[in-house]
Amino acid sequence: FIEYLENEQSKKLPIQLLFNMATGSGKTILMVAFMLYLYEKGYRHFIFFVDKTNIINKTIDNFINKKSSKYLFANRIFIDGQEILVKQTENFSKNERDNINIHFTTISGLHSKLNNPQQDYMTFDDFKKYKVVFISDEAHHINALTKNRLSKTEAEEKKSWEYTINKLVNSREDNILLEFTATIDWRNPQIFSKYQDRVLKEYDLKKFREDKFSKDIFLFQSDSEMTERMLQAVIISQYRRKVAEKNKIALKP
Repeated sequence: FIEYLENEQSKKLPIQLLFNMATGSGKTILMVAFMLYLYEKGYRHFIFFVDKTNIINKTIDNFINKKSSKYLFANRIFIDGQEILVKQTENFSKNERDNINIHFTTISGLHSKLNNPQQDYMTFDDFKKYKVVFISDEAHHINALTKNRLSKTEAEEKKSWEYTINKLVNSREDNILLEFTATIDWRNPQIFSKYQDRVLKEYDLKKFREDKFSKDIFLFQSDSEMTERMLQAVIISQYRRKVAEKNKIALKP
Protein backbone atom coordinates (compact mmCIF):
# COMPACT_ATOMS: atom_id res chain seq x y z
CA PHE A 1 0.00 0.00 0.00
CA ILE A 2 2.78 2.42 0.94
CA GLU A 3 4.79 1.40 -2.12
CA TYR A 4 1.77 2.02 -4.34
CA LEU A 5 0.95 5.42 -2.87
CA GLU A 6 4.50 6.74 -2.80
CA ASN A 7 6.12 5.18 -5.85
CA GLU A 8 3.54 3.90 -8.35
CA GLN A 9 3.82 6.31 -11.27
CA SER A 10 0.85 5.00 -13.24
CA LYS A 11 -1.75 5.15 -10.48
CA LYS A 12 -5.07 6.74 -11.37
CA LEU A 13 -6.47 9.62 -9.34
CA PRO A 14 -8.45 9.58 -7.17
CA ILE A 15 -6.92 6.35 -5.84
CA GLN A 16 -9.35 3.42 -5.65
CA LEU A 17 -8.06 0.09 -4.32
CA LEU A 18 -9.53 -3.29 -3.39
CA PHE A 19 -8.28 -5.70 -0.71
CA ASN A 20 -9.75 -9.18 -1.26
CA MET A 21 -8.87 -10.84 2.05
CA ALA A 22 -10.27 -13.80 3.96
CA THR A 23 -12.29 -13.23 7.11
CA GLY A 24 -9.90 -13.30 10.06
CA SER A 25 -6.80 -12.38 8.04
CA GLY A 26 -6.58 -8.84 9.41
CA LYS A 27 -8.68 -6.49 7.26
CA THR A 28 -9.76 -4.31 10.20
CA ILE A 29 -6.22 -4.10 11.60
CA LEU A 30 -5.05 -2.96 8.16
CA MET A 31 -7.70 -0.23 8.14
CA VAL A 32 -6.36 1.13 11.43
CA ALA A 33 -2.77 0.99 10.15
CA PHE A 34 -3.78 2.79 6.94
CA MET A 35 -5.55 5.52 8.92
CA LEU A 36 -2.42 6.23 10.95
CA TYR A 37 -0.22 6.22 7.85
CA LEU A 38 -2.61 8.49 5.92
CA TYR A 39 -2.87 10.82 8.91
CA GLU A 40 0.87 11.33 8.59
CA LYS A 41 0.24 12.17 4.93
CA GLY A 42 -2.18 14.94 5.91
CA TYR A 43 -5.55 13.14 5.89
CA ARG A 44 -7.86 14.02 8.78
CA HIS A 45 -11.28 12.91 7.49
CA PHE A 46 -12.43 9.31 7.07
CA ILE A 47 -15.79 7.81 6.09
CA PHE A 48 -16.46 4.17 6.95
CA PHE A 49 -19.47 2.79 5.10
CA VAL A 50 -21.05 -0.64 4.87
CA ASP A 51 -24.31 -2.28 3.86
CA LYS A 52 -25.63 -3.19 7.33
CA THR A 53 -25.95 -1.19 10.57
CA ASN A 54 -24.76 -4.06 12.80
CA ILE A 55 -21.31 -3.98 11.16
CA ILE A 56 -21.08 -0.27 11.97
CA ASN A 57 -21.66 -0.99 15.67
CA LYS A 58 -18.87 -3.60 15.67
CA THR A 59 -16.51 -1.22 13.90
CA ILE A 60 -17.20 1.60 16.37
CA ASP A 61 -15.97 -0.81 19.07
CA ASN A 62 -12.83 -1.40 16.96
CA PHE A 63 -12.13 2.28 16.27
CA ILE A 64 -13.76 4.42 18.98
CA ASN A 65 -14.70 2.50 22.13
CA LYS A 66 -11.57 2.30 24.31
CA LYS A 67 -13.44 0.17 26.85
CA SER A 68 -14.08 -2.56 24.27
CA SER A 69 -11.82 -5.62 24.12
CA LYS A 70 -11.99 -5.20 20.33
CA TYR A 71 -10.47 -1.68 20.35
CA LEU A 72 -7.52 -1.61 17.93
CA PHE A 73 -5.82 1.75 18.37
CA ALA A 74 -3.36 2.32 21.22
CA ASN A 75 -4.95 3.95 24.28
CA ARG A 76 -2.89 7.06 23.51
CA ILE A 77 -1.67 7.83 19.99
CA PHE A 78 1.39 10.02 19.44
CA ILE A 79 2.52 11.12 15.98
CA ASP A 80 5.58 13.38 15.73
CA GLY A 81 5.39 13.94 19.49
CA GLN A 82 1.78 15.16 19.40
CA GLU A 83 -1.14 13.24 20.91
CA ILE A 84 -3.83 12.44 18.35
CA LEU A 85 -7.47 11.75 19.24
CA VAL A 86 -9.80 9.46 17.29
CA LYS A 87 -13.27 11.00 17.11
CA GLN A 88 -16.61 9.93 15.68
CA THR A 89 -18.28 12.72 13.72
CA GLU A 90 -21.38 13.62 11.73
CA ASN A 91 -19.98 16.74 10.11
CA PHE A 92 -16.40 17.35 9.00
CA SER A 93 -16.79 21.13 9.13
CA LYS A 94 -17.11 20.96 12.95
CA ASN A 95 -14.00 18.84 13.53
CA GLU A 96 -10.77 19.77 15.20
CA ARG A 97 -7.99 19.85 12.61
CA ASP A 98 -5.61 17.53 14.46
CA ASN A 99 -8.03 14.66 15.14
CA ILE A 100 -8.61 11.46 13.20
CA ASN A 101 -12.26 12.19 12.36
CA ILE A 102 -14.38 9.20 11.34
CA HIS A 103 -17.96 9.21 10.10
CA PHE A 104 -19.71 5.81 10.28
CA THR A 105 -22.66 5.19 7.97
CA THR A 106 -24.49 2.74 5.77
CA ILE A 107 -24.22 3.42 2.07
CA SER A 108 -27.99 3.90 1.83
CA GLY A 109 -27.96 6.27 4.82
CA LEU A 110 -25.15 8.32 3.30
CA HIS A 111 -26.99 8.55 0.00
CA SER A 112 -30.28 9.49 1.64
CA LYS A 113 -28.88 12.19 3.93
CA LEU A 114 -26.79 13.84 1.22
CA ASN A 115 -29.63 13.91 -1.28
CA ASN A 116 -32.13 15.10 1.33
CA PRO A 117 -30.12 17.75 3.21
CA GLN A 118 -30.42 17.67 7.00
CA GLN A 119 -29.39 20.10 9.70
CA ASP A 120 -25.86 19.54 11.06
CA TYR A 121 -25.09 16.90 8.40
CA MET A 122 -22.61 17.19 5.58
CA THR A 123 -23.48 18.35 2.06
CA PHE A 124 -21.93 17.57 -1.31
CA ASP A 125 -20.20 20.97 -1.21
CA ASP A 126 -18.44 20.04 2.03
CA PHE A 127 -16.63 17.25 0.21
CA LYS A 128 -15.01 19.78 -2.10
CA LYS A 129 -13.31 21.39 0.92
CA TYR A 130 -11.68 18.36 2.52
CA LYS A 131 -9.69 15.45 1.19
CA VAL A 132 -11.34 12.28 2.46
CA VAL A 133 -10.47 8.59 2.80
CA PHE A 134 -13.52 6.40 2.05
CA ILE A 135 -13.35 2.92 3.60
CA SER A 136 -15.87 0.38 2.31
CA ASP A 137 -16.08 -2.82 4.34
CA GLU A 138 -17.91 -5.97 3.22
CA ALA A 139 -17.81 -4.47 -0.28
CA HIS A 140 -19.28 -7.66 -1.78
CA HIS A 141 -22.71 -6.64 -0.42
CA ILE A 142 -22.60 -3.50 -2.51
CA ASN A 143 -21.38 -5.52 -5.49
CA ALA A 144 -24.54 -7.60 -5.31
CA LEU A 145 -25.96 -4.82 -7.49
CA THR A 146 -23.15 -5.21 -10.04
CA LYS A 147 -24.52 -8.08 -12.07
CA ASN A 148 -26.11 -8.83 -15.41
CA ARG A 149 -29.79 -8.66 -14.61
CA LEU A 150 -31.30 -6.31 -12.07
CA SER A 151 -34.87 -5.81 -11.00
CA LYS A 152 -36.26 -2.31 -11.46
CA THR A 153 -35.73 -1.57 -7.75
CA GLU A 154 -32.16 -2.94 -7.82
CA ALA A 155 -31.35 -0.90 -10.90
CA GLU A 156 -32.58 2.27 -9.20
CA GLU A 157 -30.58 1.47 -6.04
CA LYS A 158 -27.44 0.78 -8.04
CA LYS A 159 -27.77 4.01 -9.97
CA SER A 160 -28.41 6.11 -6.87
CA TRP A 161 -25.82 4.52 -4.55
CA GLU A 162 -23.04 4.27 -7.10
CA TYR A 163 -23.73 7.77 -8.38
CA THR A 164 -23.47 9.20 -4.87
CA ILE A 165 -20.26 7.34 -3.96
CA ASN A 166 -18.64 8.13 -7.31
CA LYS A 167 -19.60 11.78 -6.99
CA LEU A 168 -18.06 11.99 -3.51
CA VAL A 169 -14.87 10.09 -4.36
CA ASN A 170 -14.35 12.10 -7.54
CA SER A 171 -15.04 15.46 -5.91
CA ARG A 172 -11.26 15.77 -5.30
CA GLU A 173 -8.27 14.10 -6.95
CA ASP A 174 -6.58 13.58 -3.59
CA ASN A 175 -9.47 11.48 -2.21
CA ILE A 176 -8.88 7.77 -1.61
CA LEU A 177 -11.35 4.86 -1.77
CA LEU A 178 -10.30 1.62 -0.04
CA GLU A 179 -12.61 -1.39 -0.43
CA PHE A 180 -12.33 -4.56 1.64
CA THR A 181 -14.09 -7.87 1.10
CA ALA A 182 -13.58 -11.56 1.83
CA THR A 183 -15.89 -12.57 -1.00
CA ILE A 184 -15.78 -11.44 -4.60
CA ASP A 185 -17.19 -13.21 -7.66
CA TRP A 186 -14.45 -12.92 -10.26
CA ARG A 187 -16.50 -15.06 -12.65
CA ASN A 188 -19.00 -12.22 -13.00
CA PRO A 189 -17.84 -10.14 -16.00
CA GLN A 190 -19.25 -6.89 -14.59
CA ILE A 191 -17.39 -7.31 -11.29
CA PHE A 192 -14.20 -8.40 -13.07
CA SER A 193 -14.34 -5.35 -15.32
CA LYS A 194 -14.97 -3.03 -12.38
CA TYR A 195 -12.12 -4.31 -10.18
CA GLN A 196 -9.46 -5.85 -12.43
CA ASP A 197 -7.17 -2.80 -12.11
CA ARG A 198 -8.02 -2.03 -8.46
CA VAL A 199 -6.87 -5.17 -6.67
CA LEU A 200 -3.84 -4.39 -4.52
CA LYS A 201 -3.96 -7.50 -2.36
CA GLU A 202 -5.64 -10.86 -2.90
CA TYR A 203 -5.46 -13.24 0.04
CA ASP A 204 -8.60 -15.32 -0.23
CA LEU A 205 -9.88 -18.15 1.96
CA LYS A 206 -8.04 -20.80 -0.08
CA LYS A 207 -4.66 -19.13 0.50
CA PHE A 208 -5.57 -18.36 4.11
CA ARG A 209 -6.32 -22.04 4.71
CA GLU A 210 -3.22 -23.25 2.82
CA ASP A 211 -1.15 -21.12 5.20
CA LYS A 212 -2.89 -22.95 8.06
CA PHE A 213 -4.50 -19.85 9.58
CA SER A 214 -8.10 -21.07 9.25
CA LYS A 215 -10.08 -24.01 10.52
CA ASP A 216 -10.57 -26.94 8.18
CA ILE A 217 -13.90 -26.76 6.38
CA PHE A 218 -16.10 -29.81 6.01
CA LEU A 219 -19.12 -29.80 3.70
CA PHE A 220 -22.26 -31.79 4.44
CA GLN A 221 -24.25 -32.51 1.31
CA SER A 222 -27.99 -33.11 1.30
CA ASP A 223 -30.59 -33.74 -1.40
CA SER A 224 -33.42 -32.46 0.79
CA GLU A 225 -35.58 -29.46 -0.03
CA MET A 226 -34.36 -26.01 1.00
CA THR A 227 -36.51 -25.74 4.15
CA GLU A 228 -35.31 -29.12 5.41
CA ARG A 229 -31.68 -28.28 4.67
CA MET A 230 -32.04 -25.04 6.64
CA LEU A 231 -33.47 -27.03 9.57
CA GLN A 232 -30.58 -29.50 9.35
CA ALA A 233 -28.07 -26.63 9.45
CA VAL A 234 -29.70 -25.13 12.56
CA ILE A 235 -29.77 -28.51 14.35
CA ILE A 236 -26.11 -29.23 13.53
CA SER A 237 -25.10 -25.76 14.72
CA GLN A 238 -26.98 -26.13 17.99
CA TYR A 239 -25.59 -29.64 18.53
CA ARG A 240 -22.02 -28.31 18.16
CA ARG A 241 -22.79 -25.53 20.62
CA LYS A 242 -24.17 -28.00 23.19
CA VAL A 243 -21.12 -30.28 22.86
CA ALA A 244 -18.84 -27.26 23.29
CA GLU A 245 -20.73 -26.05 26.37
CA LYS A 246 -20.56 -29.51 27.93
CA ASN A 247 -16.78 -29.42 27.51
CA LYS A 248 -16.53 -25.81 28.78
CA ILE A 249 -15.43 -24.49 25.38
CA ALA A 250 -16.53 -21.06 24.15
CA LEU A 251 -17.56 -21.83 20.58
CA LYS A 252 -19.43 -19.86 17.97
CA PRO A 253 -20.64 -22.57 15.55
